[in-house]
Parts: sequence; structure tokens; C-alpha cells
Amino acid sequence: MKRRVALQDSAFRNGNFSLRIDAVRSKDVGLYEAWVRYNTEVHSCYVELGIITVTLSPPNPMIENELLLMSCNSSHQASLVETCWFHKEHPGPTSRTFCSLSGALSIIHPSMSDAGSWRCQLRYSDKEIISATYSLQILGFDGPTNPVVYAAAGSAAH
Repeated sequence: MKRRVALQDSAFRNGNFSLRIDAVRSKDVGLYEAWVRYNTEVHSCYVELGIITVTLSPPNPMIENELLLMSCNSSHQASLVETCWFHKEHPGPTSRTFCSLSGALSIIHPSMSDAGSWRCQLRYSDKEIISATYSLQILGFDGPTNPVVYAAAGSAAH
């Protein structure tokens, strides 16, 4: 982990002994212990690192109208009670929510309107709620419903 881990040395004087892990991986899950020695005193703390993973089948970017399966899993040990997916959470007619017992969401004919921010929220039997956000890219045509373009002779058409 040496290349992915950093201590915030500049914050030590303020009592901040944070550990930063870049590009967290599944094998990083577990219990971490920190020891801080100041003069004759030794202080310690424990932090448990868990992860949440969002996967797409087929992988991102998606092609419009191809079957899309998004799944969400976490390293949390309790029983999964419910998975909810939130699309474009800002209020309005384009905001959508889907909930199920499994961690998966399938979209049979994804369109350009399905692109953007998706958040999966996992609710567990021990009342723990874990969430992650994923930016979905969809390749397709986002133009007029009648794709006829007129251009003057001799000019460029886009």
C-alpha cells in the first residue's frame, strides 16, 4: 500500500493524524489501528474501512438501447434488507427512484435520459445505510425526433 497511502504530516501539530488511502481496493477492507506517542503518553484509535462497489454490465460507457444491469454491493456483514437507486436526485420530473430486495437494477432500453448521476443506497438489517454515487455515460443520439437537417447548398451541415 506504500504508493497509495499518505499521512497528513502538516496536520500533526494540530492533533490530526489522518491516514489517506488513494484508489481503495477490496483487499483494503478491515480494521486499522493508529498509535500516537507524545512524550510519555501513547494514544490509539481504531477505524474500520468498508467499501461499496457499483458495477455495470456491460461496462461504462453504455450504448443506447442495449440491456443495462447496474449492481451495488458492499463489504458490510449484516443482511441486506433493501437497495434503492436514485437518478438525478434534484427535484423535478426527471428525478426517479427504484427500490428492490436485490442490489441490482436493470434497464431494458437505456436512453440518453438515463445518463447522469445514479446513487445506490443499501439498507441493512442492523439499520446501517450505505450509499455510493456513480456517473453513467450513454452513447447515443440526443437530437430531434425527426433527424432531417436542411442546409443551404455550399454550406456545412452539422
